[in-house]
Parts: sequence; structure tokens; C-alpha cells
Amino acid sequence: MARMFDLVEAGRPGGLIPVFVTCDPARDSAQVLKDYLAEFHPKFVGLTGTYEQIKAMCKAYRVYFSTPPKGKPGPDYLVDHSIYFYLMDPEGDFVEALGRQHSPEQGAKVILDHMRDHKGKW
Repeated sequence: MARMFDLVEAGRPGGLIPVFVTCDPARDSAQVLKDYLAEFHPKFVGLTGTYEQIKAMCKAYRVYFSTPPKGKPGPDYLVDHSIYFYLMDPEGDFVEALGRQHSPEQGAKVILDHMRDHKGKW
């Protein structure tokens, strides 16, 4: 994630805001996300919410996740989820999903190509 972002940032400084959304709001408070994401990159933004809000967001973006709805903080359960990066344009519209099939270099190229081809300000 961090390498891909750094490559995009080098090509289009300030053009991308990397946002990470938790699938486990019972354990991932804003502070937990902040501390966790600091290990990856200082510019990553973390979002959390209620279980119902996260469930609705996952449904809207077709993200698979399996988190107990009444999970309690602690290491006693696993969260299974799909792993994709969703590229959204400046208007908030979906552009492309990038996954494990993309190396950081390939993913950065895909993102930069979309940014270059976008009609309007990115």
C-alpha cells in the first residue's frame, strides 16, 4: 500500500488521498486506526463507524467481510474480508479496483494513467 502510494505521490504530489476503512469497528477505534496506519504511512487516513455503517459501506462497494456484529474488543476472533484498493475520482465515483494481482509499480501506473486521463481537476 505504502509503496504504491509513494509512487503515485511522486508522479502527482497531493493528487491522491489514501483512505483505509475498517471492517471491525468493535476493535478499531479512531486511535487504534491512527496507530495502526502510522506503521504503514503517515498520510493514510483511517475511517471507522458503527457496525451497521460499516456493513452498509461494504454492501455498497461489494466488499466481503465476516465480523461478528457483537464482537468485543480483544484478540479472540478473526475478521475475514476481501482485499482491494478502490480508486475513486474527485467526484466520488468508482474508477477501478486494484488487488493483489497488481504490484505496487503496476498499481501506481494504473492510478496515474487514470489521473492523467480524467476529464477535470484531479
